[in-house]
Amino acid sequence: MDTSHNPSTGSGRRTQYAAPITIIDYGMGNLRSVQKAFEHIGAGAVITADAGIVDKAPALVLPGVGAFGDAMRNLRDAGLDTAIHRTVEAGKPFLGICLGQQLMFEESEEMGQHRGLGLLRGRVRRFRNGKLKVPHIGWNQIHIQRNDPILAGVPPESFAYFVHSYYVEPRDPDVILATTDYGIDFASIVGRDRMWGIQFHPEKSQDVGLRILRNFAGIVFGTDETQWAQARG
Repeated sequence: MDTSHNPSTGSGRRTQYAAPITIIDYGMGNLRSVQKAFEHIGAGAVITADAGIVDKAPALVLPGVGAFGDAMRNLRDAGLDTAIHRTVEAGKPFLGICLGQQLMFEESEEMGQHRGLGLLRGRVRRFRNGKLKVPHIGWNQIHIQRNDPILAGVPPESFAYFVHSYYVEPRDPDVILATTDYGIDFASIVGRDRMWGIQFHPEKSQDVGLRILRNFAGIVFGTDETQWAQARG
């Protein structure tokens, strides 16, 4: 699906932010639900599979569900992997959601060994606690470890909605912004510079998820420069 020429496709909602956030379509995941969540908070969001549009985007969102290896193959085949790298290297804000967070890392052990985007150092591993059901599905708490603009206004120990069998294991502990306990404490939110990844589904996480998307939109369109400076401290 490519709705790149209509920032308010499907809702008719008047957007608060003039420039659209670009949601990357690589054939995996319910992208429209993420787009609708941004529209709900008044942020224009477009969906595109066009690497040229991704290259020029003011900000990127990489959602997704499914297999890591298939996702990386789709990104490479469309030239989206290199477009993502160029955009991130240009300092434009980037948000990975669920599988999108996992793709940010160097490699995954899901059904073999697969190379990721390598935006952050580390790997993706499967839950191996035999006492807990896999996949991890449902509401669970996020424990904030570091102050960051993406978490502004998010109450401590908030609940978010998860659906996943794999989790990220960052090599650098400084990128871990929040953790969640599911047999182990895994990194449920990561971030560095103007790049973030969240393992849960913000569009399904009610007020907490919308707060995070609103923070991202504010960063993208420069509506929170004071907040940014204070949170980075």
